[in-house]
Amino acid sequence: MSVNDPGYTERLRRRSDVWWKRLLHTQAPYRWNLRRLEPGYVLDVGCGVGRNLEHVDGHGVGVDTNPTSVARARAAGLTAYTPDEFGASPHALPRSFDTMLLAHVLEHMHRREAVELIAAYLPFVQIGGRVLVIVPQEAGFASDATHVEFLDADDVAGILSDLDITVTGSSSFPFPRQVGRWFRYNETVVVGAVGPSGSR
Repeated sequence: MSVNDPGYTERLRRRSDVWWKRLLHTQAPYRWNLRRLEPGYVLDVGCGVGRNLEHVDGHGVGVDTNPTSVARARAAGLTAYTPDEFGASPHALPRSFDTMLLAHVLEHMHRREAVELIAAYLPFVQIGGRVLVIVPQEAGFASDATHVEFLDADDVAGILSDLDITVTGSSSFPFPRQVGRWFRYNETVVVGAVGPSGSR
């Protein structure tokens, strides 16, 4: 299955709608962590069905290559586009976003493609803004057959460095890094700052 298939959207929906996840509010810690980083106005690249846009109360714009996922995000009242639609939209303004978010996106591609993806949307992030990358750790990476390349904090830092984005912090969430070898929902979070030379 490809991340652009309608079936992938349905898979995302099923995973988020599991009864026990709703009962236990399992997204609450991840929502808290994203809000804690104070992302401001967000460009959510690879937004999927819009879960992270919901975490920031819709204060941003999503872009995704899967039209079915984009349609579902819109149905939830969020602003989301396919890449071509975004380029033609009134939201595609240079330096108009505080943060570019790539949550569980880069592991679906090779490093060169990751660099190209970030570079394509970097002109929309203000100078002094941030690039926020979230990737799964070992157990999470192994749980999805559409994952292509495992990335740790150093790998993500290298990708950002290629674009002259300065890494300002990295962390493991919600548990210490070693837990990611067996807990599939542990994440690596890397934050980078966009400087004048990172404008490309």
